[in-house]
Amino acid sequence: MVHSAYDSFELLTNSPSKIESIESYASKILLGCTDGSLLVYAPASEEMRNETYTLERNLKGFARRPVVSMLVVESRELLLSLSESIAFHKLSTFQTIAVITKAKGANAFCWDEQRGLLCFARQKRVCIFRHDGGRGFVEMKDFGVPDVVKSMSWCGVNICLGIRKEYVILNATNGAISEVFTSGRIAPPLVVSLPSGELLLGKENIGVIVDQNGKLRPDGRICWSEAPSEVVIQKPYALALLPRFVEIRSLRAPYPLIQTIVFRNICHLRQSHNSVIIALENSVHGLFPVPVGAQIVQLTAAGNFEEALSLCKLLPPEDSNLRAAKEGSIHIRYAHYLFDNDSYEESMEHFLASQVDITHVLSLYTSIILPKTTIVHDPDKLDIFGDAMPLSRGSSAMSDDMEPSPELDDNAELESKKMSHNMLMALIKYLQKKRPSIIEKATAEVTEEVVFDAVGNNFASNNSNRFKKINKGRGSAPVSSGAREMASVLDTALLQALLLTGQPSMAENLLRGLNYCDLKICEEILQEGSYHVALVELYKCNSMHREALELIDKLVKESKSSQSKIVHRFNPEAIIEYLKPLCETDPTLALEYSMLVLESCPTQTIQLFLSGNIPADMVNLYLKQHAPNLQATYLELVLSTNEDAVSGTLQNEMVHIYLSEVLDWHADLSSQHQWDEKVYSPKRKKLLSALESISGYNPETLLKLLPSDALYEERAILFGKMNQHELALSLYVHKLHVPELALSYCDHVYDSTHKPSVKSPSNIYLMLLQIYLNPRRTTVNYEKKISNILSPQSKSLRRVASKSLSRTRSRGSRKIAAIEIAEDTKTSLTSDSGRSDADMDEFIEEGSTSIMLDEALDLLSRRWDRINGAQALKLLPKETKLQNLLPFLGPLVRKSSEMYRNCSIVRSLRQSENLQVKDELYSKRKEVIKISGDNMCSLCNKKIGTSVFAVYPNGKTLVHFVCFRDSQSMKAVAKGSPCKNAF
Repeated sequence: MVHSAYDSFELLTNSPSKIESIESYASKILLGCTDGSLLVYAPASEEMRNETYTLERNLKGFARRPVVSMLVVESRELLLSLSESIAFHKLSTFQTIAVITKAKGANAFCWDEQRGLLCFARQKRVCIFRHDGGRGFVEMKDFGVPDVVKSMSWCGVNICLGIRKEYVILNATNGAISEVFTSGRIAPPLVVSLPSGELLLGKENIGVIVDQNGKLRPDGRICWSEAPSEVVIQKPYALALLPRFVEIRSLRAPYPLIQTIVFRNICHLRQSHNSVIIALENSVHGLFPVPVGAQIVQLTAAGNFEEALSLCKLLPPEDSNLRAAKEGSIHIRYAHYLFDNDSYEESMEHFLASQVDITHVLSLYTSIILPKTTIVHDPDKLDIFGDAMPLSRGSSAMSDDMEPSPELDDNAELESKKMSHNMLMALIKYLQKKRPSIIEKATAEVTEEVVFDAVGNNFASNNSNRFKKINKGRGSAPVSSGAREMASVLDTALLQALLLTGQPSMAENLLRGLNYCDLKICEEILQEGSYHVALVELYKCNSMHREALELIDKLVKESKSSQSKIVHRFNPEAIIEYLKPLCETDPTLALEYSMLVLESCPTQTIQLFLSGNIPADMVNLYLKQHAPNLQATYLELVLSTNEDAVSGTLQNEMVHIYLSEVLDWHADLSSQHQWDEKVYSPKRKKLLSALESISGYNPETLLKLLPSDALYEERAILFGKMNQHELALSLYVHKLHVPELALSYCDHVYDSTHKPSVKSPSNIYLMLLQIYLNPRRTTVNYEKKISNILSPQSKSLRRVASKSLSRTRSRGSRKIAAIEIAEDTKTSLTSDSGRSDADMDEFIEEGSTSIMLDEALDLLSRRWDRINGAQALKLLPKETKLQNLLPFLGPLVRKSSEMYRNCSIVRSLRQSENLQVKDELYSKRKEVIKISGDNMCSLCNKKIGTSVFAVYPNGKTLVHFVCFRDSQSMKAVAKGSPCKNAF
């Protein structure tokens, strides 16, 4: 789209001679004429402006022939002129400094400002000279080229040449030539250097942009109206000299036409400091740039927003605020223009670049419901030009604080638009790009508020008008109305857009992370759309765990009858998964709602308790009240995981549960007269294993609960826990009649007591041997000891407990209560030492009074190395045959003999060592030391004389005995000093 980028002004007319070339210096214009003269024109002011220039100097005879070309080198105060040859002139006086005679007949040249290199073309030769800083030039290179050079320019360290039919790159070091592409057939070659370091090469009416190596840029093609003869670059435009006019195009792809200025008989086009000067035959015109701000206004009004944005980058750095405001306003206008033309994604990109408030963008989407506290900003106030176009706005249907828009027609038109899928997808991308920065600010606000609360800052209460109350399910805390409110608007809109475009999974992911979705609006939308998973996540992120769990439980119940796919996603395991993080944050709530799935998923629920690190006592209490049948399973898993972490109370609880089950089983079999002491049910095996492995229960309490005529093995284990080994062994031998169990018991006690840290009691094997050989005495001791443990009232207690424990399993809590009653009353029971012979006979079966000699001999033969032989022989009957004792005495005697021999050898070795030590002592005592008057004490450095002295083991160091004694006492004091380690 065409606009006015330059204003034309006539600077001078009626030149005395025909103009051949033109150049500018500061505010002056230099004209090279066909008669070889140099005309210098200057304005009235010091700057080049659109005013008339007057002739300041007329240097006739400046050159012998027409001045074809000129170039001003301000850094070196030089003027280069191409006429008959190439000459260098002093810029202030235009006096000729040097003439390069080798350049006679040159038709083109180019200058490298940075390195001070001059390159010129003469016929089919290219020469390079270097300025030495004074008045002289030094020739450096001379290369041959395929044809006559028409145009040339430096490109880095190389030179681009436009010869008759093609463009080539000449290596300035070695003269190597590489072809670029062919030139046009009609128009002559044209090489123009761009500010970026690239080159613009002319091919007919097309300007091709290449890099310094001659590689074409993909989008580098400027199409002129005709083939230009000269091109001047003045960012951001390229000005081309055409036969009938000057054509101005943008340097930004796709290089649109900006302006055309008509002239006749144009000779040359040259760039000045702040303008472009045009030389005609006898006059000069200046093209002065229109101020950038005015161009931006033109482009914006014409709808050429992209060009206006590119011009904003040319505003001066000191006007950064103005530049940002202009760019923002243009982005907003352009975004609305694109939105109205259904280019939604591009529109959102410009909204994003404008940094406009998101509520302004959301006002275009009337179906998006915003929180009530949101105030949609008036987009008309965002335009800085005053003539901004009216922008349509929408208001939230949920907002009561919104003022009705005065532009009813625009609102009606916007309301009539359908929310297409593309519109919403563009909105989603826009909100996702805006979200990170807004969420970061909101999080910083939360952190700041937490810090204020921690240090007791009362800033919020003193400035309550600066804060608002916002309820997001995270508590009603005073928060600022800035970042968090904006984050709430963004997340609420993003959630709705995701749902409207059929992306519920993305909405769920949004709710799973940190978000500020408005609870009331989102809850209503999710309920209406039956987005159950997203609704659960909404409750979860707002810490509304009860509502979430109740919803999941409701959906689990509906899934049993409903065939909806979404409902089937909710099963009892969903509740367990939800409860996992709650086990650490809110264990009470986790236990409360775990009861919903305890019956349907008992194993998973118990694993939840274990993995969630809920206190075992709390879980046990809950199970005891709601699911007593699972109490034992939970305690088993806890003990198997880490027995040390389980309190003694829980261990005792577990044993009591096992015991109550075994007592029920015993009562059922006893009532049917089918009880067998040697039958082990799974329940009884668990009880026996628990009694042996667990140490946290009270064995005395459990003994009072056991029946007197059964469960002897359990009783024996309990006696063992009480260190009543004789009673335990008596039960194994006389009640269970299983000597192997008695031997295993002895082995266990022996292994546990024969440790370095454990004091060993009397030999347990001798105790078992005595039970075998003196059963009557053992029975009497059994009755005496057990009478101190079991009181006369224990039978009645056992009957009460048994009666209570023999009921159905559903009344397990009452059974445990009976056990606890018995435990509480154990201290009040009195002992009875006088039991009748009939009661004592109750524990001894018929035929048990005879000695068990075979078992005793078997014990001696198997454990001869653990039994004191002398004591064992004293216990054996006198009539025992020696032949039967061979398995015991044989290895015992052999071991004793071996020990005797070993001791003899050790004694002999020690005697020999003693003799050696004595011999060494005698040899040391034989040494002689001579004391003279010159001998000095090594400690006090005084003569020893006739004093008592001591000699160190090396036999050379002599000291006074008093000095030696004092030194030893000082060492002892230093070692025992409590302050030694302090330093």
